[in-house]
Amino acid sequence: MKKPELLAPAGGMSQLVAAVRFGADAVYVGGQRFGLRAYAGNFDDAALRRAVDYVHAHDRRLHVTLNAFLYNDDLDGLAQAARALEDMGADAAIVADPAAVEICCEVAPRLPLHLSTQANTLNWRAAAFWHRNGVKRVILARELNLEDVRGICARVPEDLEIEAFVHGAVCASYSGRCVLSNYLTGRDANQGQCAQACRWKYALVEEKRPGEYLPVFEDARGTYIYSAADLCMIEHLKALWQAGVVSFKIEGRMKTDYYVATVVGAYRRAIDNLLENPDAPFDPALLREVQCASHRASGTGFYFTRRPADPPGSVAYERGADYVAKVLEVYPDGRALVEQKNKFVRGETLQWLSPAGSRDFLCEDLRGEDGEALDSAPHPKQRVTLPLPAGAQAGDFLRRLRAGKI
Repeated sequence: MKKPELLAPAGGMSQLVAAVRFGADAVYVGGQRFGLRAYAGNFDDAALRRAVDYVHAHDRRLHVTLNAFLYNDDLDGLAQAARALEDMGADAAIVADPAAVEICCEVAPRLPLHLSTQANTLNWRAAAFWHRNGVKRVILARELNLEDVRGICARVPEDLEIEAFVHGAVCASYSGRCVLSNYLTGRDANQGQCAQACRWKYALVEEKRPGEYLPVFEDARGTYIYSAADLCMIEHLKALWQAGVVSFKIEGRMKTDYYVATVVGAYRRAIDNLLENPDAPFDPALLREVQCASHRASGTGFYFTRRPADPPGSVAYERGADYVAKVLEVYPDGRALVEQKNKFVRGETLQWLSPAGSRDFLCEDLRGEDGEALDSAPHPKQRVTLPLPAGAQAGDFLRRLRAGKI
């Protein structure tokens, strides 16, 4: 079996740097057009070139999304985008529309193509069809169970790679192909403009009782009958690896650098543990680690059932820790300059998060940039200094565990 790739999301350069630092083998990003996260930071051509240079300097790979569904007016622009990606040395373009596959093969033949989950590939013959037409990797539909995945991997050509989602938000629609947002708001999810209408609160109206709204009870916070639970497969990577999946994909191009670092770091250690000793039991501390990032209620999606294992859930977010600061610089004397994200105070116990894991420490000798002693850091983006444990580096994070959550 091949060593599995850990594929991380990045909506901007700070998230990309965090993904690489915390252990991603490859990162996927969007350009200014033709991706499905129009409201992420995204990358213009100059930023994409910098991103390619950065990941290659760290011996990693960059995949770029071109997976919007295309109208006639989009075709020339898609060709220009494909040529630009090939020219700058991107490691793959993620595509969904058959026109995008054909255009990329014609105008950028050296650009590897990965078929998006938006193409909802459900069987081995479909995967083999795309391979014959120029696709190097298929990202499977998220409606497949583990037996389906195993059957596809067993029957596709040996040089066709299979990628699957392991973590993040899941749409209630089929492989993300949703028209609800477009219908309600005019924002087309298949053009990257999803308004996440599935996360809104809904009630029922009976036709003979106009104006009388009937709630559908789920919990005290509200009713979210279209909102799917998040996906979390960190406990089950061995099953996916043994099934033949070569790339484990994390969703989240709208997420912060702290979220990317937390989740990628946990999955990195889970994969490394699996490779070191496939028969060792899963370390439950890694599940607790991913829960330190803000998330909705999560489950295993379709992997162990023909229908979702978890019912639609609340849009309420929960987290096991509060992100309080990012490390900007570490001085030779062990003090660090950090930028505040949420208030923290002198004398409290915090956690330092690095690519190696997390460690508790006491927040002591808190000072402003001018050296003035401080009792707290209450202001957004306030820069302060404090001593950190040995080994801290720029790009690490500080957080506060939430009592009863971890």
